[in-house]
Amino acid sequence: MLSSLTRLASAALRHSFSTSTQNNAKVAVLRASGGIGQPLSLLLKNSPLVSRLTLYDIAHTPGVAADLSHIETKATVKGYLGPEQLPDCLKSCDVAVIPAGVPRKPGMSRDDLFNTNATIVATLAAACAQHCPEAMICVIANPVNSTIPITAEVFKKHGAYNPNKIFGVTTLDIVRANTFVAELKDHHPPDLSVHSQGGLSPGPADDARWADPGGRHGGGQG
Repeated sequence: MLSSLTRLASAALRHSFSTSTQNNAKVAVLRASGGIGQPLSLLLKNSPLVSRLTLYDIAHTPGVAADLSHIETKATVKGYLGPEQLPDCLKSCDVAVIPAGVPRKPGMSRDDLFNTNATIVATLAAACAQHCPEAMICVIANPVNSTIPITAEVFKKHGAYNPNKIFGVTTLDIVRANTFVAELKDHHPPDLSVHSQGGLSPGPADDARWADPGGRHGGGQG
């Protein structure tokens, strides 16, 4: 899933920046010490498109940044700790990735998850709107079909809304669907693409009848 996310981010960077700047992207990962944030930061450190990587969380980011800085790639890495350092983390960044939030636990509904993650995403989105209003915002925190509208409304409140620069990342749902349908249909997962339609409410329209066994040409909406 994370490698797929990195490929998507790389494609977005190539389309969004001129030739002279596309290999010098400044990327911020918010809540970089979590289960998604750490491996994602590792992959971004290895991306030739990234020249500066800033990591933010409420704990552990200096250590994570120190470990990543030892990798022999051009991207510089710096960790920022706590809300008072968040503005510096976001300063001049081209892309802000928000994998923040808690994972869904057994017995937890999407509504329960929303109640927990909405405040986290809104707080980080407000900081982005204030300190990097022109950056591309990639929201991973679930439920994406609810956290994206929150992000949009926060940007509107700050007069910085651009619908072309706010993205919901649903790669995890698509990867899972590809794997499950591949097992059902006895296909090799990398050769399958499930067209995922609809939101993350109960019973999303992921259907084996929409699977494309010819290759990865599908998409999804979360």
